[in-house]
Amino acid sequence: MRRYISHNSFVKNNLLINVKYLLSQERQAHAAQKNLSNDIFAARYCMSLVEKNDYENYLCTLLLKGERRRHAFALRAFNVEVSKCSANISEEQLVKMRLKFWNDSIDKCFDNKSSYVTDQPVLRELKYIVDKHKLTKLYLKRLVTARDRPLNQQFMTLKQLEEYAEQTFSSIIYLLVELYGIKDLQVDHAVSHLGKAQGIATFLRAIPYKGRSQALYIPQEILIKHGVSQERIIRDKPNDKGVEECVFEVATTAHQHLKKARSLSDKIPKEIRKLFLPLVAVERYLERLRKTNFSLTDPTCLQRDALLPVALYWFNLRNKY
Repeated sequence: MRRYISHNSFVKNNLLINVKYLLSQERQAHAAQKNLSNDIFAARYCMSLVEKNDYENYLCTLLLKGERRRHAFALRAFNVEVSKCSANISEEQLVKMRLKFWNDSIDKCFDNKSSYVTDQPVLRELKYIVDKHKLTKLYLKRLVTARDRPLNQQFMTLKQLEEYAEQTFSSIIYLLVELYGIKDLQVDHAVSHLGKAQGIATFLRAIPYKGRSQALYIPQEILIKHGVSQERIIRDKPNDKGVEECVFEVATTAHQHLKKARSLSDKIPKEIRKLFLPLVAVERYLERLRKTNFSLTDPTCLQRDALLPVALYWFNLRNKY
């Protein structure tokens, strides 16, 4: 009888152990599934955010392959979030608070001892990339700190505008290059010119949407040179030669950087030439601007380039930019 009871207890204990083990395995599987679901949501969120707010770079990023495309969308999404900090906000303090959040979040993503905002899908993806790649923290920081400037602060010189474009546009491309593990001075040189060309072209496109209380992207030295006020730039009346000259001078600077980036194409490794495809969109916009006598408010300059996907596909097929 005692043997029977002992055997019965042994069976029960084994059953309890097996049940506990199975429950533990089920919980682990559920947690893994939840993490996978969160990761998929975060990746799709980043892609959707870029598509909605940065359509041309969205098209270019779609042409990347494998996991690098996911990483590139995450970096682009982070840049979108930072650039939106001053959108529709007139209070300087609120802008600074938003920028501080993203600046502090970068530190947390790099510091394994600190927590980060797991519920924020862009930060979730950024943390994943930081853990997987040796990204330069400085470039991420520059995307934030460069935008910490008063909304009505005018650019005094063309050089200042170029430096701002370098910080806000070249920095993101430096990070994309790092996803491929490439460190090359010639590549960095080309990226610098690409960022300046894309940045200046983007600044010109933003002028028609600027409010009167916001600074324009036409440097003060150019306005003074042609005797043009900011008000005239905003009004952009037809056949205003002074305004046309100002826009022409800034657009010419963007085109010079575009040509310089392309002149270095033979120095760029084939596997990262896709990262330079934004130059195709820049060139097409500058050409439309030229055909309209540098009128920023002409409908052809304001509307989306319907043939850009075809142009990007053709350049990508030839592995050129």
